[in-house]
Amino acid sequence: MLLIAIVNYRSAGMVADLLDTLADEVRGLGGVRVRVGDNGSGDDSVARLRAHVQARGYQDFAEILDLGHNGGFAFGNNRLIEGPLSAPADARPRYVLLLNPDTLVRPGAIRALLEFMQARPEAGLAGSRLIDPDGSVQVSAFRFQGLFSELDDGLRLGLVSRLLSRWKVTAPQPLDRPTRCDWVAGASLIVRREVFERIGLMDEAYFLYFEEEDFIKRAADAGFSCWYVPDSIVVHLVGQTSGVTNKQDQNRRKPKFWFETRQRYFVRHHGAFKSFWIDALHLSAFLLWRLRRRLQGKPDTDPERYAGDLLRHNLLASRRLAPARIPRLPS
Repeated sequence: MLLIAIVNYRSAGMVADLLDTLADEVRGLGGVRVRVGDNGSGDDSVARLRAHVQARGYQDFAEILDLGHNGGFAFGNNRLIEGPLSAPADARPRYVLLLNPDTLVRPGAIRALLEFMQARPEAGLAGSRLIDPDGSVQVSAFRFQGLFSELDDGLRLGLVSRLLSRWKVTAPQPLDRPTRCDWVAGASLIVRREVFERIGLMDEAYFLYFEEEDFIKRAADAGFSCWYVPDSIVVHLVGQTSGVTNKQDQNRRKPKFWFETRQRYFVRHHGAFKSFWIDALHLSAFLLWRLRRRLQGKPDTDPERYAGDLLRHNLLASRRLAPARIPRLPS
């Protein structure tokens, strides 16, 4: 049995399109439920989505829930999955698939993930090959972020990047076979039930961004492996619901919560002392890149005020974290 969870925030049209791409495969597989939760959109999203489900006859597999308020991506997913995962043992889903609202599922994508998980019992989590609408492959398999990856990301110098290649966040993405990696993008992420039973649900202290890397890092620390499954193909309309990673607006200033969740991730997994030096090194490297970019006349593709915001919200900010909010399933 598979549970598919989709969190909506003012993106009812995209979610309706996503449901249309899911319908045939969900019915063909059997034993699949789709739960869509509205994260306090404050518009007519719930009514529109319920009307779409009714008009298309999707009531046999889909339900639309009003979650009441916008508690963030982790909050929304947790509310959708905690009930089914806490049901009597014979009614609990074996797998949970987290899908972004700005995705479109290609035929066979869900089956490919399920078949992979069934064939690899050691795999705790797996992600799809994400593509642009024109078929271009997006980077969606990664290494965990740390000191050297942040140096490389800030400096962007060929020689240094080659020396630090083993720590580079973007991992090799072969298209012909499943590949183990540190973590995958959460736009299409399947999770074995036992992962939630062992480590709990997602940390609701993350509002948006870094929550999937944190969750997968916790799973890795508990002994679960993560895989990239290229036979599962999902179109990802990058950042259409948040604007933070929209490719058409690369210079948009990152919101404060992006830096706050980044801070949370690094302090939690590297400690306060090391995370300070990670920030200091990243900022120094980024400022050197900005100088080199100007001298070489290269185009400016960096977010507005990134250096100042990084200094204010990360380097000089308190490293005392708010307590984690990780719901646990009943034993």
